Amino acid sequence: MIVLVRVLLVEDDQPIADSLRRGLVRYGYEVVWVRTGAEALAAEGAGMVLLDLGLPDMDGLDVCRELRARGDVPIIVISARADEVDRVVGLEIGADDYVSKPFGVREVIARMRAVLRRVQPAAKPAEQESLSGGRLVIDRRARRVHVDGAELALSPKEYDLLAFLADAPGAALTREQIMEAVWDAHWFGPTKTLDVHIGALRRKLGDAATVETVRGVGFRLVAGG
Repeated sequence: MIVLVRVLLVEDDQPIADSLRRGLVRYGYEVVWVRTGAEALAAEGAGMVLLDLGLPDMDGLDVCRELRARGDVPIIVISARADEVDRVVGLEIGADDYVSKPFGVREVIARMRAVLRRVQPAAKPAEQESLSGGRLVIDRRARRVHVDGAELALSPKEYDLLAFLADAPGAALTREQIMEAVWDAHWFGPTKTLDVHIGALRRKLGDAATVETVRGVGFRLVAGG
């Protein structure tokens, strides 16, 4: 499976860290977990930082300030401090977003994607994305999809499914990942609905792109001819 982003998770509460790690890994992220500010400042190679403020060795705001002074890695503060002053200070010293505890994993994922779209516009434009040599164009702002210039008539779930697969073209995404992202994190119904939507997407995409079945895993989107 292709790793989307390497995430540095700075959190001293193990149950919270375990829950976040499981959720992030299900969505295709690699997670490095540290408990202290010193460990966070010593870590390298992260593409995103999720930073708790209540660390045992130093104030998380100081960690945020130091990380921002070193570079432009995206930082999302995750904290039980809901006071407006903490939010303002966190954003002013360089955090890209602020999530208050308690939170849901899907909310954190959505915030991460929004931040990455803002700070990495050249890597993946938020408005339009072209695949298959430009034959397939996904307009994320308008929620429209075109193949060879003609708009496809997609249902809302068909669009959500295609957009999620296109977040990591070529990556093998599990059925569980797809169901949680496109339907609901607490989906308990049959996954047959996923196969129905996959079949519909395949018919509508034609040879512009292919949704391949990965036996025993799930599906991946690959460029067509």
